[in-house]
Amino acid sequence: MYKTYLFGSPSIIVSIPETCRKVLADDEQFGLGYPLSTKQLTGKKSFHSIPNSEHKRLRRLTTAPINGHEALSMYIGYIEEIVVNSLDEWSSMKEPIELLNELRQFTFKVITHIFLGFTAESVMGSVEKRYADLNYGMKSAAINIPGFAFYKALKARKMLVKILQGVLDERRVNDPNVKRGMIDLLMEIKDENGQKLSDEDIIDLLLMFLLAGHESSAHVAMWAILYLHNNPEILKKAKEEQEEILKNRQITEKGLNLKDIREMYYLQKVIDETLRRASVSFCNFREAKVDVNINGYLIPKGWKVLVWNRGIHMDPQVYSNPKEFLPQRWENHQPRAGSFLPFGAGSRICPGADLAKLEISIFLHYFLLNYELEQIKPGGPIVYLPLPRPVDNCLAKVMKIE
Repeated sequence: MYKTYLFGSPSIIVSIPETCRKVLADDEQFGLGYPLSTKQLTGKKSFHSIPNSEHKRLRRLTTAPINGHEALSMYIGYIEEIVVNSLDEWSSMKEPIELLNELRQFTFKVITHIFLGFTAESVMGSVEKRYADLNYGMKSAAINIPGFAFYKALKARKMLVKILQGVLDERRVNDPNVKRGMIDLLMEIKDENGQKLSDEDIIDLLLMFLLAGHESSAHVAMWAILYLHNNPEILKKAKEEQEEILKNRQITEKGLNLKDIREMYYLQKVIDETLRRASVSFCNFREAKVDVNINGYLIPKGWKVLVWNRGIHMDPQVYSNPKEFLPQRWENHQPRAGSFLPFGAGSRICPGADLAKLEISIFLHYFLLNYELEQIKPGGPIVYLPLPRPVDNCLAKVMKIE
Protein backbone atom coordinates (compact mmCIF):
# COMPACT_ATOMS: atom_id res chain seq x y z
CA MET A 1 0.00 0.00 0.00
CA TYR A 2 1.25 3.48 -0.88
CA LYS A 3 0.05 6.96 0.11
CA THR A 4 0.15 9.64 -2.57
CA TYR A 5 -1.78 12.53 -4.12
CA LEU A 6 -3.26 11.83 -7.56
CA PHE A 7 -5.97 13.39 -9.73
CA GLY A 8 -6.41 16.19 -7.19
CA SER A 9 -7.10 13.94 -4.19
CA PRO A 10 -5.24 12.21 -1.36
CA SER A 11 -5.00 8.60 -2.48
CA ILE A 12 -3.97 5.13 -1.39
CA ILE A 13 -2.55 2.75 -4.03
CA VAL A 14 -3.14 -0.96 -3.37
CA SER A 15 -1.53 -3.76 -5.36
CA ILE A 16 -1.85 -6.95 -3.25
CA PRO A 17 -4.52 -9.29 -4.70
CA GLU A 18 -6.34 -9.95 -1.43
CA THR A 19 -6.51 -6.23 -0.62
CA CYS A 20 -7.61 -5.40 -4.15
CA ARG A 21 -10.38 -7.99 -3.98
CA LYS A 22 -11.65 -6.54 -0.69
CA VAL A 23 -11.68 -2.98 -2.02
CA LEU A 24 -13.50 -3.93 -5.23
CA ALA A 25 -15.98 -6.31 -3.60
CA ASP A 26 -16.88 -4.28 -0.49
CA ASP A 27 -19.66 -1.97 -1.68
CA GLU A 28 -20.53 -1.05 1.91
CA GLN A 29 -17.21 0.63 2.69
CA PHE A 30 -16.02 1.63 -0.77
CA GLY A 31 -17.82 3.51 -3.53
CA LEU A 32 -16.69 4.68 -6.94
CA GLY A 33 -13.86 7.20 -6.86
CA TYR A 34 -13.28 8.31 -10.43
CA PRO A 35 -11.57 11.66 -11.06
CA LEU A 36 -13.87 14.66 -11.33
CA SER A 37 -13.00 15.00 -15.02
CA THR A 38 -14.16 11.42 -15.74
CA LYS A 39 -17.47 11.86 -13.92
CA GLN A 40 -18.26 15.17 -15.62
CA LEU A 41 -17.36 13.92 -19.08
CA THR A 42 -19.26 10.61 -18.90
CA GLY A 43 -22.30 12.17 -17.24
CA LYS A 44 -24.38 11.85 -14.08
CA LYS A 45 -26.12 8.69 -15.31
CA SER A 46 -23.10 6.74 -16.54
CA PHE A 47 -21.76 3.73 -14.61
CA HIS A 48 -18.86 5.96 -13.48
CA SER A 49 -21.14 8.14 -11.37
CA ILE A 50 -24.35 6.43 -10.26
CA PRO A 51 -24.82 4.82 -6.80
CA ASN A 52 -24.95 1.03 -6.37
CA SER A 53 -28.75 0.76 -6.32
CA GLU A 54 -29.10 2.63 -9.61
CA HIS A 55 -26.15 0.74 -11.10
CA LYS A 56 -27.78 -2.62 -10.31
CA ARG A 57 -31.02 -1.51 -11.99
CA LEU A 58 -29.33 -0.25 -15.17
CA ARG A 59 -26.93 -3.19 -15.35
CA ARG A 60 -29.79 -5.67 -15.03
CA LEU A 61 -31.64 -3.94 -17.86
CA THR A 62 -28.67 -3.65 -20.24
CA THR A 63 -26.48 -6.75 -19.71
CA ALA A 64 -28.43 -9.30 -21.79
CA PRO A 65 -28.66 -7.12 -24.94
CA ILE A 66 -24.87 -6.64 -24.85
CA ASN A 67 -23.42 -9.90 -23.54
CA GLY A 68 -26.24 -12.42 -23.86
CA HIS A 69 -25.72 -15.54 -26.03
CA GLU A 70 -28.28 -14.39 -28.60
CA ALA A 71 -26.80 -10.89 -28.78
CA LEU A 72 -23.21 -12.09 -29.21
CA SER A 73 -24.27 -14.54 -31.95
CA MET A 74 -26.07 -11.73 -33.74
CA TYR A 75 -22.97 -9.48 -33.77
CA ILE A 76 -20.54 -12.02 -35.27
CA GLY A 77 -21.50 -11.56 -38.93
CA TYR A 78 -21.21 -7.79 -38.85
CA ILE A 79 -17.89 -7.86 -36.98
CA GLU A 80 -16.54 -10.36 -39.56
CA GLU A 81 -17.55 -8.10 -42.43
CA ILE A 82 -15.76 -5.09 -40.95
CA VAL A 83 -12.65 -7.16 -40.09
CA VAL A 84 -12.33 -8.63 -43.59
CA ASN A 85 -12.86 -5.27 -45.31
CA SER A 86 -10.50 -3.43 -42.96
CA LEU A 87 -7.65 -5.92 -43.34
CA ASP A 88 -8.04 -5.95 -47.11
CA GLU A 89 -7.92 -2.14 -47.20
CA TRP A 90 -4.86 -1.90 -44.93
CA SER A 91 -2.91 -4.49 -46.92
CA SER A 92 -3.58 -2.61 -50.16
CA MET A 93 -1.95 0.59 -48.89
CA LYS A 94 1.51 1.29 -50.28
CA GLU A 95 2.60 3.43 -47.34
CA PRO A 96 2.81 2.22 -43.72
CA ILE A 97 -0.26 2.82 -41.58
CA GLU A 98 -0.64 3.80 -37.94
CA LEU A 99 -2.10 0.47 -36.92
CA LEU A 100 -3.58 1.73 -33.65
CA ASN A 101 -5.54 4.50 -35.37
CA GLU A 102 -6.84 2.05 -37.98
CA LEU A 103 -7.88 -0.36 -35.22
CA ARG A 104 -9.67 2.49 -33.44
CA GLN A 105 -11.68 3.12 -36.60
CA PHE A 106 -12.45 -0.60 -36.92
CA THR A 107 -13.62 -0.99 -33.30
CA PHE A 108 -15.58 2.26 -33.52
CA LYS A 109 -17.46 0.99 -36.58
CA VAL A 110 -18.36 -2.15 -34.69
CA ILE A 111 -19.57 -0.44 -31.53
CA THR A 112 -21.53 2.29 -33.32
CA HIS A 113 -23.31 -0.32 -35.42
CA ILE A 114 -24.22 -2.35 -32.35
CA PHE A 115 -25.53 0.64 -30.41
CA LEU A 116 -26.85 2.99 -33.10
CA GLY A 117 -27.86 0.52 -35.81
CA PHE A 118 -28.85 2.00 -39.14
CA THR A 119 -28.05 5.54 -37.92
CA ALA A 120 -24.37 4.69 -37.42
CA GLU A 121 -23.14 5.55 -40.94
CA SER A 122 -24.71 9.01 -40.96
CA VAL A 123 -23.19 10.14 -37.64
CA MET A 124 -19.98 8.08 -37.43
CA GLY A 125 -17.58 10.73 -38.77
CA SER A 126 -18.73 13.54 -36.48
CA VAL A 127 -19.00 11.23 -33.46
CA GLU A 128 -15.59 9.58 -33.90
CA LYS A 129 -13.65 12.87 -34.03
CA ARG A 130 -15.30 14.14 -30.86
CA TYR A 131 -14.67 10.89 -29.04
CA ALA A 132 -10.94 11.33 -29.63
CA ASP A 133 -11.14 14.74 -27.90
CA LEU A 134 -13.30 13.30 -25.11
CA ASN A 135 -10.90 10.45 -24.39
CA TYR A 136 -7.85 12.68 -23.92
CA GLY A 137 -9.64 14.66 -21.23
CA MET A 138 -10.98 11.69 -19.26
CA LYS A 139 -8.25 11.63 -16.62
CA SER A 140 -6.99 15.18 -16.97
CA ALA A 141 -7.25 17.98 -14.43
CA ALA A 142 -10.82 19.32 -14.51
CA ILE A 143 -9.79 22.82 -15.57
CA ASN A 144 -12.33 24.36 -17.93
CA ILE A 145 -10.06 26.95 -19.53
CA PRO A 146 -9.06 27.09 -23.23
CA GLY A 147 -5.83 25.21 -23.83
CA PHE A 148 -6.55 22.47 -21.29
CA ALA A 149 -7.57 18.95 -22.35
CA PHE A 150 -10.66 19.06 -20.14
CA TYR A 151 -11.96 22.21 -21.85
CA LYS A 152 -11.75 20.58 -25.27
CA ALA A 153 -13.24 17.32 -23.95
CA LEU A 154 -16.19 19.12 -22.34
CA LYS A 155 -16.97 20.86 -25.64
CA ALA A 156 -16.82 17.45 -27.35
CA ARG A 157 -19.24 15.97 -24.77
CA LYS A 158 -21.76 18.76 -25.34
CA MET A 159 -21.66 18.13 -29.09
CA LEU A 160 -21.98 14.35 -28.60
CA VAL A 161 -25.02 14.84 -26.35
CA LYS A 162 -26.58 17.01 -29.05
CA ILE A 163 -25.89 14.39 -31.76
CA LEU A 164 -27.25 11.50 -29.68
CA GLN A 165 -30.34 13.48 -28.67
CA GLY A 166 -30.96 14.02 -32.37
CA VAL A 167 -30.66 10.26 -32.97
CA LEU A 168 -33.22 9.60 -30.20
CA ASP A 169 -35.63 12.18 -31.62
CA GLU A 170 -35.24 10.67 -35.10
CA ARG A 171 -35.94 7.18 -33.75
CA ARG A 172 -39.24 8.31 -32.25
CA VAL A 173 -40.63 9.43 -35.60
CA ASN A 174 -39.38 6.38 -37.54
CA ASP A 175 -41.13 3.02 -37.91
CA PRO A 176 -41.25 1.63 -34.32
CA ASN A 177 -41.11 -1.94 -35.66
CA VAL A 178 -37.60 -1.48 -37.06
CA LYS A 179 -35.20 -2.46 -34.28
CA ARG A 180 -31.69 -2.08 -35.55
CA GLY A 181 -29.53 -1.13 -32.59
CA MET A 182 -29.02 -1.18 -28.85
CA ILE A 183 -30.41 2.36 -28.72
CA ASP A 184 -33.85 1.01 -29.69
CA LEU A 185 -33.76 -1.51 -26.86
CA LEU A 186 -32.69 1.17 -24.38
CA MET A 187 -35.67 3.27 -25.46
CA GLU A 188 -38.07 0.37 -24.85
CA ILE A 189 -36.85 -1.50 -21.78
CA LYS A 190 -38.74 -1.08 -18.51
CA ASP A 191 -37.82 -1.97 -14.96
CA GLU A 192 -39.98 -4.00 -12.57
CA ASN A 193 -42.05 -0.87 -11.86
CA GLY A 194 -42.76 -0.28 -15.54
CA GLN A 195 -40.43 2.72 -15.62
CA LYS A 196 -38.58 3.51 -18.85
CA LEU A 197 -35.13 5.07 -19.08
CA SER A 198 -35.02 8.85 -19.46
CA ASP A 199 -33.22 10.45 -22.41
CA GLU A 200 -30.46 11.49 -20.00
CA ASP A 201 -30.08 7.85 -18.88
CA ILE A 202 -29.86 6.63 -22.46
CA ILE A 203 -27.44 9.31 -23.68
CA ASP A 204 -25.03 8.89 -20.75
CA LEU A 205 -25.11 5.10 -21.17
CA LEU A 206 -24.42 5.43 -24.90
CA LEU A 207 -21.58 7.89 -24.30
CA MET A 208 -19.99 5.47 -21.83
CA PHE A 209 -20.45 2.31 -23.91
CA LEU A 210 -19.26 3.91 -27.15
CA LEU A 211 -16.11 5.20 -25.44
CA ALA A 212 -15.27 2.04 -23.50
CA GLY A 213 -16.32 -0.22 -26.36
CA HIS A 214 -13.76 0.93 -28.89
CA GLU A 215 -10.73 2.54 -27.26
CA SER A 216 -9.65 -0.35 -25.01
CA SER A 217 -10.43 -3.04 -27.60
CA ALA A 218 -8.29 -1.30 -30.22
CA HIS A 219 -5.30 -1.16 -27.87
CA VAL A 220 -5.65 -4.81 -26.81
CA ALA A 221 -5.88 -5.97 -30.45
CA MET A 222 -2.74 -3.97 -31.33
CA TRP A 223 -0.73 -5.35 -28.40
CA ALA A 224 -1.87 -8.91 -29.15
CA ILE A 225 -0.52 -8.61 -32.71
CA LEU A 226 2.78 -7.14 -31.49
CA TYR A 227 3.28 -9.79 -28.80
CA LEU A 228 2.52 -12.56 -31.30
CA HIS A 229 4.93 -11.24 -33.92
CA ASN A 230 7.64 -10.79 -31.31
CA ASN A 231 7.23 -14.43 -30.27
CA PRO A 232 7.37 -16.64 -33.41
CA GLU A 233 6.65 -19.94 -31.61
CA ILE A 234 3.54 -18.52 -29.97
CA LEU A 235 2.48 -17.00 -33.31
CA LYS A 236 2.91 -20.40 -35.01
CA LYS A 237 0.79 -22.17 -32.39
CA ALA A 238 -1.97 -19.56 -32.50
CA LYS A 239 -2.03 -19.69 -36.31
CA GLU A 240 -2.24 -23.50 -36.33
CA GLU A 241 -5.26 -23.43 -34.05
CA GLN A 242 -7.09 -21.02 -36.37
CA GLU A 243 -6.23 -23.17 -39.39
CA GLU A 244 -7.68 -26.18 -37.60
CA ILE A 245 -10.91 -24.30 -36.88
CA LEU A 246 -11.13 -23.33 -40.55
CA LYS A 247 -10.45 -26.91 -41.60
CA ASN A 248 -13.21 -28.29 -39.37
CA ARG A 249 -15.82 -25.82 -40.56
CA GLN A 250 -18.82 -27.34 -42.31
CA ILE A 251 -19.06 -26.65 -46.07
CA THR A 252 -22.45 -25.03 -45.52
CA GLU A 253 -21.02 -22.57 -42.97
CA LYS A 254 -19.77 -19.35 -44.53
CA GLY A 255 -18.23 -17.74 -41.45
CA LEU A 256 -17.53 -18.04 -37.76
CA ASN A 257 -20.10 -18.87 -35.14
CA LEU A 258 -20.08 -18.74 -31.35
CA LYS A 259 -19.14 -22.43 -31.14
CA ASP A 260 -15.99 -21.80 -33.26
CA ILE A 261 -14.95 -18.91 -31.06
CA ARG A 262 -15.44 -20.92 -27.88
CA GLU A 263 -13.12 -23.56 -29.33
CA MET A 264 -10.28 -21.04 -29.76
CA TYR A 265 -8.73 -22.26 -26.51
CA TYR A 266 -5.18 -21.15 -27.20
CA LEU A 267 -6.23 -17.81 -28.66
CA GLN A 268 -8.17 -17.04 -25.48
CA LYS A 269 -4.96 -17.63 -23.52
CA VAL A 270 -3.17 -15.24 -25.90
CA ILE A 271 -5.85 -12.61 -25.25
CA ASP A 272 -5.74 -13.11 -21.47
CA GLU A 273 -1.96 -12.84 -21.48
CA THR A 274 -2.22 -9.66 -23.57
CA LEU A 275 -4.71 -8.22 -21.08
CA ARG A 276 -2.28 -9.04 -18.26
CA ARG A 277 0.92 -7.90 -19.95
CA ALA A 278 -0.39 -4.69 -21.52
CA SER A 279 -2.72 -3.76 -18.62
CA VAL A 280 -4.60 -1.30 -20.80
CA SER A 281 -6.77 -0.31 -17.82
CA PHE A 282 -4.04 0.70 -15.38
CA CYS A 283 -6.23 1.01 -12.27
CA ASN A 284 -9.73 0.86 -10.79
CA PHE A 285 -10.95 3.91 -8.87
CA ARG A 286 -12.68 3.64 -5.49
CA GLU A 287 -13.31 5.98 -2.55
CA ALA A 288 -13.63 5.17 1.15
CA LYS A 289 -17.22 5.86 2.32
CA VAL A 290 -16.15 5.58 5.95
CA ASP A 291 -12.88 5.28 7.84
CA VAL A 292 -11.59 1.84 6.83
CA ASN A 293 -8.89 -0.23 8.51
CA ILE A 294 -7.01 -2.55 6.12
CA ASN A 295 -4.00 -4.58 7.21
CA GLY A 296 -3.50 -2.29 10.21
CA TYR A 297 -3.62 0.91 8.13
CA LEU A 298 -6.42 3.47 8.45
CA ILE A 299 -7.83 4.83 5.19
CA PRO A 300 -9.72 8.04 6.08
CA LYS A 301 -13.25 8.61 4.79
CA GLY A 302 -13.20 10.45 1.45
CA TRP A 303 -9.73 9.29 0.41
CA LYS A 304 -9.38 7.70 -3.01
CA VAL A 305 -8.25 4.07 -3.23
CA LEU A 306 -6.61 3.11 -6.52
CA VAL A 307 -6.49 -0.62 -7.24
CA TRP A 308 -3.29 -0.70 -9.33
CA ASN A 309 -3.99 -3.35 -11.99
CA ARG A 310 -0.62 -2.91 -13.67
CA GLY A 311 1.23 -3.47 -10.39
CA ILE A 312 -0.68 -6.70 -9.71
CA HIS A 313 -0.31 -8.01 -13.26
CA MET A 314 3.45 -7.45 -13.19
CA ASP A 315 4.09 -8.73 -9.65
CA PRO A 316 6.60 -11.64 -9.78
CA GLN A 317 5.03 -13.09 -6.61
CA VAL A 318 1.75 -13.41 -8.49
CA TYR A 319 3.02 -14.17 -12.02
CA SER A 320 6.41 -15.75 -12.53
CA ASN A 321 8.55 -14.01 -15.18
CA PRO A 322 5.94 -11.25 -15.46
CA LYS A 323 7.73 -9.35 -18.25
CA GLU A 324 7.60 -12.37 -20.55
CA PHE A 325 4.63 -13.02 -22.81
CA LEU A 326 3.60 -16.57 -21.88
CA PRO A 327 0.09 -17.64 -22.88
CA GLN A 328 0.88 -21.12 -21.52
CA ARG A 329 0.77 -19.70 -18.00
CA TRP A 330 -3.03 -19.82 -18.34
CA GLU A 331 -3.09 -23.60 -18.87
CA ASN A 332 -5.33 -24.96 -16.10
CA HIS A 333 -4.65 -21.72 -14.24
CA GLN A 334 -7.26 -20.33 -11.88
CA PRO A 335 -6.19 -16.79 -10.94
CA ARG A 336 -6.22 -15.88 -7.27
CA ALA A 337 -9.09 -13.58 -6.37
CA GLY A 338 -7.99 -10.03 -7.10
CA SER A 339 -4.97 -11.03 -9.21
CA PHE A 340 -6.43 -10.62 -12.73
CA LEU A 341 -8.39 -7.41 -13.17
CA PRO A 342 -8.49 -6.32 -16.84
CA PHE A 343 -12.25 -5.71 -16.57
CA GLY A 344 -12.38 -4.81 -12.87
CA ALA A 345 -14.13 -7.02 -10.32
CA GLY A 346 -17.08 -7.12 -7.96
CA SER A 347 -20.47 -5.64 -8.81
CA ARG A 348 -18.87 -3.05 -11.09
CA ILE A 349 -17.09 -5.46 -13.43
CA CYS A 350 -17.12 -4.23 -17.05
CA PRO A 351 -20.48 -5.11 -18.66
CA GLY A 352 -18.93 -5.33 -22.15
CA ALA A 353 -16.16 -7.83 -21.34
CA ASP A 354 -17.59 -10.71 -23.42
CA LEU A 355 -18.30 -8.44 -26.39
CA ALA A 356 -14.74 -7.06 -26.29
CA LYS A 357 -13.18 -10.53 -26.26
CA LEU A 358 -15.50 -11.65 -29.07
CA GLU A 359 -14.45 -8.71 -31.25
CA ILE A 360 -10.73 -9.24 -30.58
CA SER A 361 -11.03 -13.00 -31.23
CA ILE A 362 -12.67 -12.48 -34.62
CA PHE A 363 -10.06 -9.91 -35.61
CA LEU A 364 -7.14 -12.14 -34.61
CA HIS A 365 -8.71 -15.15 -36.36
CA TYR A 366 -8.66 -13.44 -39.77
CA PHE A 367 -5.35 -11.69 -39.17
CA LEU A 368 -3.54 -14.90 -38.22
CA LEU A 369 -4.95 -16.82 -41.20
CA ASN A 370 -4.20 -14.29 -43.91
CA TYR A 371 -1.86 -11.49 -42.84
CA GLU A 372 1.45 -10.60 -41.23
CA LEU A 373 2.85 -7.42 -39.75
CA GLU A 374 6.03 -5.50 -40.50
CA GLN A 375 6.57 -2.87 -37.82
CA ILE A 376 8.59 0.12 -39.03
CA LYS A 377 10.26 0.94 -35.70
CA PRO A 378 10.10 -2.18 -33.50
CA GLY A 379 11.12 -1.70 -29.90
CA GLY A 380 10.46 2.05 -29.97
CA PRO A 381 9.45 4.14 -26.96
CA ILE A 382 6.05 3.68 -25.31
CA VAL A 383 3.73 6.21 -23.65
CA TYR A 384 1.35 5.05 -20.92
CA LEU A 385 -1.35 7.69 -20.62
CA PRO A 386 -4.20 7.69 -21.26
CA LEU A 387 -3.53 4.11 -22.47
CA PRO A 388 -0.21 2.32 -23.24
CA ARG A 389 0.88 2.59 -26.89
CA PRO A 390 4.00 3.02 -29.03
CA VAL A 391 4.66 6.73 -29.60
CA ASP A 392 4.25 6.19 -33.36
CA ASN A 393 0.87 4.43 -32.85
CA CYS A 394 2.49 1.24 -34.19
CA LEU A 395 3.54 2.47 -37.62
CA ALA A 396 3.57 -0.69 -39.73
CA LYS A 397 2.74 -2.46 -42.96
CA VAL A 398 -0.01 -5.08 -43.00
CA MET A 399 0.86 -7.61 -45.69
CA LYS A 400 -1.38 -10.28 -47.14
CA ILE A 401 0.06 -13.80 -47.11
CA GLU A 402 0.01 -15.16 -50.64
